[in-house]
Amino acid sequence: MTDSVSRSWHSRGYLPHFDGVEVTQSITFHLADSLPRQILKNWQRELDNLKLPEMKYRIEIQKRIDHYLDQGAGARYLQLPHIADLVESAFLYFDGERYQLRAWVIMPNHVHLLLTPRAEQSLTEIIRSLKSYTAHKANQLLGRTGKFWFEDYFDRYIRDGNHYAAVVRYIENNPVKAGLCQSPEEWRYSSAWWNNQER
Repeated sequence: MTDSVSRSWHSRGYLPHFDGVEVTQSITFHLADSLPRQILKNWQRELDNLKLPEMKYRIEIQKRIDHYLDQGAGARYLQLPHIADLVESAFLYFDGERYQLRAWVIMPNHVHLLLTPRAEQSLTEIIRSLKSYTAHKANQLLGRTGKFWFEDYFDRYIRDGNHYAAVVRYIENNPVKAGLCQSPEEWRYSSAWWNNQER
């Protein structure tokens, strides 16, 4: 691993992150109450005992997280149209300025994004800004206080064109897989729906 690449990896506690320059990344983050911390710790302990290579570990932990989140645990604030509108508007606001937004879906308790940060932008700062703004505004709209998002996020950089296409399919099919609609274009808060509209 080159020095510039190794410096791009960092950790904020639960998950390692890759913050490379202009690297397209798949990102998942979820509501604070949608995945109990103890479950995540148990999975990490199990996988640590298996001594998997880093990439296999990251793939396996994300599979478990995604499967759990698709069950719809927690308050599901993102299923409320005014909250989903807020979050989607925030994603689209800096598209083309801080990052290129490639695909997205807003599920009832989590989101998936595929984006490419601009050269001068840090992925960590992009996600921090999105989460901070939407948490503050969502709590105002909901008349609540406290954590809105879980503090960490999962990211995985895109290796090649096949991986890119697979991630777009995964993101846009997430509502279908979770049994929320019949086809990706039906799910209002997604790039599949957005791209299907007449412009």
